[in-house]
Amino acid sequence: MDIPLGRELGDFLRSRRARIQPEELGLPDHGRRRVPGLRREEVAHLAGVSVDYYIRLEQGRGSSVSDAVLDAIGRVLRLDDTEQEYLRTVARPASRRTSASRRTSTAGPASQKVRPGLQLLLDTIDKVPAFILGRRMDVLAWNDLGDAVVGFSQMAPKDRNMPRQVFLNPRAHELYPDWPAVAAETVAHLRLDAGSHPQDEQLAMLVGELSLGNEEFRRLWADHQVKEKTYGAKRMMHPVVGELTMPYETLTVSGEPDQMLVVYTPHPGTQTEERLRLLASWAATPSDGGDRPAGRVTTDLSDMA
Repeated sequence: MDIPLGRELGDFLRSRRARIQPEELGLPDHGRRRVPGLRREEVAHLAGVSVDYYIRLEQGRGSSVSDAVLDAIGRVLRLDDTEQEYLRTVARPASRRTSASRRTSTAGPASQKVRPGLQLLLDTIDKVPAFILGRRMDVLAWNDLGDAVVGFSQMAPKDRNMPRQVFLNPRAHELYPDWPAVAAETVAHLRLDAGSHPQDEQLAMLVGELSLGNEEFRRLWADHQVKEKTYGAKRMMHPVVGELTMPYETLTVSGEPDQMLVVYTPHPGTQTEERLRLLASWAATPSDGGDRPAGRVTTDLSDMA
């Protein structure tokens, strides 16, 4: 069963044609256009391929398309490096399926294993929040401070998924003051995952669930943006200590290409660093009644006022 991404390649190419105006490339304006942006014939001409060949490619009927052709189309459509790599992935479904079959594309959160050494690494990172993301942006493991900030341990296993938290958590807009930017980044990264795993039934179900549950997700998904989650900054409004402004770094786990280590790195001497120290102290202290295990904070995002 393929993921219901529409015609992946065609949708992507059309969305990129639409964002470029002919005059930007020195093309004459021949009057009103039925659709915004470049025509297919113009892309074909500028890329040095026949119109028929480009149309078949956009319809998903191309086969064994070369790197040279994809690079030429990418230059015309002004794709960045991430978009160019995505184009290569979705243009070659045969190799994509082979790759997906080797990497357990339908594995759910419970079957995506985190090596004991990686969990030990997380546990030794005690000054900053850190966690590991797997397929579909499932949260697979975390350290105590990551739990104190986000409350992973208080979520049901199914809900330990970043897109679900961003789009289906009713408190998401309170948690993320910059919610529109967080939402766009989340969908763009999920698109990359989807392009590499077209037969992932769980991803298909997730996309369907998010589409039914959130109108903004439907709009962003249709926009077909793709972006790697490598580094950046995120603002979060914690229900106990208040606003946290946290740069983050994302590292691919060696030997586990579908897993990423995400580490929040607050700037030294900032209010965020001070508030994280407070959270770390709280996380390491059992409650008075002794009911809360040391190192786990019971704050749940659903409890945010």
